[in-house]
Amino acid sequence: MGQIKEILKDGFADTFYIWWEEIKNVFKDTGVLIFVIIVPLFYPLVYSFLYSNETVHDVPAAVVDNSHSSLSREFLRKVDATADVAIIAHCSDMKEAELLMKGGKVYGIINMPEDFSDNIARGEQAKVTIYTNMAGLLYYKAMLTSTTNVSLDMNKKIKIERAGNTTDREDEVTSTPLKYEDISLFNPFNGFASFLIPAVLMLIIQQTLLLGIGLAAGTARENNRFGDLIPMSTHYHGTLRIVLGKSMCYMMIYAVISAYLVCVVLNLFGFVQISRPFTLFVFMVPYILACIFFSMTCSIFIHHREACFLIFVCTSVPLLFISGISWPGTAIPPFWKVISWIFPSTWGIRGFVAVNTMGATWSEIQEEYHMLWLQTGIYFVTTCIVYRWQILSSERHILEGGKNTLG
Repeated sequence: MGQIKEILKDGFADTFYIWWEEIKNVFKDTGVLIFVIIVPLFYPLVYSFLYSNETVHDVPAAVVDNSHSSLSREFLRKVDATADVAIIAHCSDMKEAELLMKGGKVYGIINMPEDFSDNIARGEQAKVTIYTNMAGLLYYKAMLTSTTNVSLDMNKKIKIERAGNTTDREDEVTSTPLKYEDISLFNPFNGFASFLIPAVLMLIIQQTLLLGIGLAAGTARENNRFGDLIPMSTHYHGTLRIVLGKSMCYMMIYAVISAYLVCVVLNLFGFVQISRPFTLFVFMVPYILACIFFSMTCSIFIHHREACFLIFVCTSVPLLFISGISWPGTAIPPFWKVISWIFPSTWGIRGFVAVNTMGATWSEIQEEYHMLWLQTGIYFVTTCIVYRWQILSSERHILEGGKNTLG
C-alpha cells in the first residue's frame, strides 16, 4: 500500500511539474504566447469591429432612365428615398454607367427600359433591370431589397387605382389580400456579423490551439537532439502525467480565453446573446477539451516550428464552410459532411450558435454535446498513443546513445 501511495505521489508531482513547465514555455516562447493569448484576445476585436456595421446604407448607384416618364421618375425617386440606396448619377446610356462602376464610383446600376410606362398603361408586366458589384454581397442585398420594396409599393398603388373601389377597406383588401408580417428571428438587423461572428469565435479557439500547441511541439523537437517530442527527463516518463499536465495548462488558459470570447466580445459589440449561462458553460467544457486533445494529437505531425503555419492556417476557411453555418448544411456533399465530423469546430460552431444566438435548450443540443464528448474521449486516447510512442522513442534513443558511448 505504501508503495502505491509513493507511485501516486510521484505521478501527481510529475504531472504538476509538467503543467508548470508547459505554463513557463507558453510565456517564454513569443510565438506560442502570440497564438495562445495575444491572438485570441485581439483578433476577435478586430474582426468584430470590421463587421460591426451589420448593414450598408446609401449604396451609391447610377441610373439609366430610357423611359423618361412620370412613373419611371417616381420609381427612381422612391428608390433614392430608401435608407439603403443613394442615386448619385443619371447616365445617358449603359456604357457611361459601366464606366462609373468600373471606376468604383457606384456599386449598382438601375436600368429603366423604354417601354416601362407603356407596358403599365397597357396592363402588361413591366421590368426593371439592376446590376450590382458582386464583390460585396451586402451591396447586392441593398440594391435588391430597395428596388423590390419600391416595386411592391407601386404594385399596390396601381392595383388600387384600377380596382375602382369606393372604401378604404376595399383598397386595403385589394392591395394586400393576404396580410403578412416580416420578423427576422435571431438576427434583428439582418446583419452579416450576427450570424458569422459567433461561428468565427468558436473557430478561433480551435485554430489558435492548433497553432500554439503545434508551435510548442515544433520547438520541443528542434531543442531535442534526437528530434523527439518528449524531453529526456525522468519527470516525462509516464503517458498520463504528460497528457494531463499539458492539457491542464491549456485548459486553464482557454477557460479564461473562452469566457472572454463568448461573454465580453459578444456583449461589447452588441451581438445577440440569449443563451442560458449554465447551458453555455456545460457546452463549452467538452468543446475546449476536444480542441486541446485534437491539437495535441495533430502536433505529432509538426517537426519544425514553421510547419504548423503551412498545415493549419489554410484550413480555417474550409472548416467554416463545412461547419454548415456560412454554407447550408443540406448543400454540403456527403463526403465533406463526413470529413467535417472529424473536427471539434463543426460541432462546437453548431452547438454554440444554437445556444447563444437561437436560445436552444439543453435537449436541443444533445447531438452536438454528445459528439464533443465522444471526440474528447477519442482524441484523449489518440493523444496518449502519440505520447506513449514518443516516450518509447525517447527511451530507445537514450539506450542507443548509451551503447554508442560504451562502444
